[in-house]
Amino acid sequence: MYRPVTTSRTSLSPWIIAFIVFGVFGVLGITIGLLVHFLAVENTVYYYQGSFKVLDTPYNTNYERETSSENNYLSKILETKMVDAFQSSSIYRQYINSQVITLVPDNNSVTAHIWLIFKAPRSMKEPTRRKIESILHQMLSNHSGSLTTDSKSLRLVEISKVNAEKMINNRCGRRARMSATFDRVKGGSSAREGDWPWQASLKINGRHYCGASLISDRYLVTAAHCFRKTQNPKNYTVSFGTKVTPPYMRHYVQQIIIHEDYIVGEHHDDIAVVMLTEKVIFNNDVHRVCLPEATQSFPPGEGVVVTGWGALSYNGEYPVLLQKAPVKIIDTNTCNSREAYNGAIQDTMLCAGYIEGNIDACQGDSGGPLVHPNSRYIWFLVGIVSWGAECGKVNKPGVYVRVTAYRSWIASKTGI
Repeated sequence: MYRPVTTSRTSLSPWIIAFIVFGVFGVLGITIGLLVHFLAVENTVYYYQGSFKVLDTPYNTNYERETSSENNYLSKILETKMVDAFQSSSIYRQYINSQVITLVPDNNSVTAHIWLIFKAPRSMKEPTRRKIESILHQMLSNHSGSLTTDSKSLRLVEISKVNAEKMINNRCGRRARMSATFDRVKGGSSAREGDWPWQASLKINGRHYCGASLISDRYLVTAAHCFRKTQNPKNYTVSFGTKVTPPYMRHYVQQIIIHEDYIVGEHHDDIAVVMLTEKVIFNNDVHRVCLPEATQSFPPGEGVVVTGWGALSYNGEYPVLLQKAPVKIIDTNTCNSREAYNGAIQDTMLCAGYIEGNIDACQGDSGGPLVHPNSRYIWFLVGIVSWGAECGKVNKPGVYVRVTAYRSWIASKTGI
């Protein structure tokens, strides 16, 4: 009798079936739990753009100038009101930042355009937006201060991270990434990406030679003595970022404008403007510094920061990473004392550093920025690295071009 080939069937034991069932439910449970956590608990960062009107404010075009005292005064008041309102609210843990971006004057009013960042679980996105709007509305309705604001004019919309960063990066002197401390140069430390986004490296035939400061998408300012070797724009390139090599966002030079009264070998009028062949595309790591108003004052004792890729000591090694150092503005009379520069410091110059020495700019820092933050942490170009006796010597602080003294000259060459 033939016996056909048969396939035997074996059944799974009950404990294996139970194990598989529990495993499937376990995976489903974890998946659902993660989804619930992500949607309901995990915070997402949200960006908002808004506007409102400040009433009973006489028309003044200076409100539009982002570096004017009028703009800074009103913006500071509004930013303080926003910080106070959000930090004393029920969503203070979700609040990250808020800033006035622009002011637009009109007949007897000024429209403030604002920018806000909050974090919230995705499930709370819309309730959080409504709460932000409610807090702003209440803030604008409260007329206890010196300003009268129109709560009915409030507009608030969510915007993308890309558009939010673009708004900030198009304004001068903003630092997208804030470092916790100011360190650097001769007696300083390395800077992080985006800390000093206006810092540029001016290179001759591809090698770092001087520093420079980005003041618009097309122009930089630097020291006139940086062009002693050659004034041919084709010999120069400009790059940005924190590393000297490889060059980041390399640009070519179209024109070099040296101050008409500068004399090679002398220190007065040591300023020049560099025009690039193409516009710089601003991002978090590269954008412009603010130019001060000609009347702006930076008194002795003010803390400022100098940055550059210069030598770490006189005739010493050169760093690969951008360096930064905190220094203080020194009184011109002190700097002109017999022990210091014995009357060589003119009104168009500025001393910064320490009489006791150590922290200072050095060789290769020439043309680079000396910057100061205002009360809103917006950074202004106070000085341009110019000259000094070696680096970090006692009674020999760094000497800088005083930018306020050349504000009109810069405007005449650049339109800025």
